[in-house]
Amino acid sequence: MAHINLLPWREERRKEQLRQFLTMLGLSVVLMLLVILAVHLQYSRMISAQAARNSFMKNEITAVEKQIREINALAKEKKRLLARMEVIQQLQRNRPGIVHLFEEMVKVIPEGAHIKSLTQKGKSLTINGIAQSNARVSAYMRNIDGSDWLTKPMLNIIQKKGQKKKSDGRDFILRAEQLAQPKKETKK
Repeated sequence: MAHINLLPWREERRKEQLRQFLTMLGLSVVLMLLVILAVHLQYSRMISAQAARNSFMKNEITAVEKQIREINALAKEKKRLLARMEVIQQLQRNRPGIVHLFEEMVKVIPEGAHIKSLTQKGKSLTINGIAQSNARVSAYMRNIDGSDWLTKPMLNIIQKKGQKKKSDGRDFILRAEQLAQPKKETKK
């Protein structure tokens, strides 16, 4: 039998298998690197897209907050203007009141009584005056009580003006309230 040396063939075959293995290993590493790179790029793109959305949302939130501040400022301005309008309307409604008050003051004051000062706070009146006698002050209070535009007379002070004679007069301070509408109209 002839001696055949099969070692070189087997050696060649092992080298070929090693080369194929290393080639497959290299291709696998390259393929794995490509997959990792693709995943990294995909995640980077997703992160940058989300960052852009977040930035857009922050800008929109800032714009909406600015609009809310402007709306709140306009609401405050509206309230302020409505309050001013209400004051103006109240003044317009009360405008004829002073005319009625002075007309009524002339009607109700009896002869022998004079007004030194008249103070009004809201609907409350304080009348400071001089009368010839206590009876004149009483008549004044009755006239106020019977008036269409005045009500609730209340005497605070009445004192003799001078010490010498009986007819020197009396100083008085009287309080009353002004009505928004005359008594005759409210009874209807």
